[in-house]
Amino acid sequence: MPSRPMIARTIPALRRALDGLRARKASIALVPTMGALHDGHVSLVRLAKRRARKVVVSVFVNPTQFAPTEDFGSYPRTWKTDLARLTAEDVDLIWNPDVKTMYPDGFASRILIEGPATVDLEDRFRPHFFGGVATVVGKLFTQCRPDIAIFGEKDFQQLRVVARMAADLDLGVKVIGSKTVRERDGLAMSSRNVYLSPAERRAAPVLFNAMKETARQLRAGENIQAAQASAVATITAAGFAVDYFETRHAESLAPVTSIKDGPLRILVAAKIGATRLIDNIAV
Repeated sequence: MPSRPMIARTIPALRRALDGLRARKASIALVPTMGALHDGHVSLVRLAKRRARKVVVSVFVNPTQFAPTEDFGSYPRTWKTDLARLTAEDVDLIWNPDVKTMYPDGFASRILIEGPATVDLEDRFRPHFFGGVATVVGKLFTQCRPDIAIFGEKDFQQLRVVARMAADLDLGVKVIGSKTVRERDGLAMSSRNVYLSPAERRAAPVLFNAMKETARQLRAGENIQAAQASAVATITAAGFAVDYFETRHAESLAPVTSIKDGPLRILVAAKIGATRLIDNIAV
């Protein structure tokens, strides 16, 4: 039976625990999370275990990436269940700071990001978001000093932003993306899926299906704009309000006009009821 992971809640405790993990120069992988763990998070942990000898999972609901109108207060917090999941996966260390530890009185520094953070996707609808993500991930990287960090591809723009930041700032962390884990009907696993009503949950797989159909059309040589417009119509008919449905370059996230423009990614964000879902697939 796996032993319970070490749990650190202060910077000194974290440093002591990390010093122990680094004995014999063991490699360390970090899996940053906001808790409310599901099978998608477990897949990140398992990939981390394959890529490094020791695994650290951070559990911290980061207030700086929530706008005042968003769900920071109601974001699901399931510590006991999370701890049981991470224990079952034989994680070595959980970093579980509170807000005061991450942002003490007088905290006044932020990481300014551009590039894939300013491409008119999530940043158009959540202009605060990537600044908050970059700042907290920058702190996690400097606190934990991992060799690698694992992020899910479901938050694809976030993955690109974090990878660019780590490279630009010479943080010494290799950022690795892990494939999106889906329910049987194709819905990407997300902590926010618990907000969906039964009817909304039944409608939700339309996002994945529309992306798959668009990818098929693009591979068949159809016009990008026409294929995207058809997908938006399908998603809207299912009850969603679409924020964006875009085909972009898979690395830079720049707009494209042809399937010949390089490796492509289809990205979607749409709201049904009170719940906003995002997803993406490769073309």
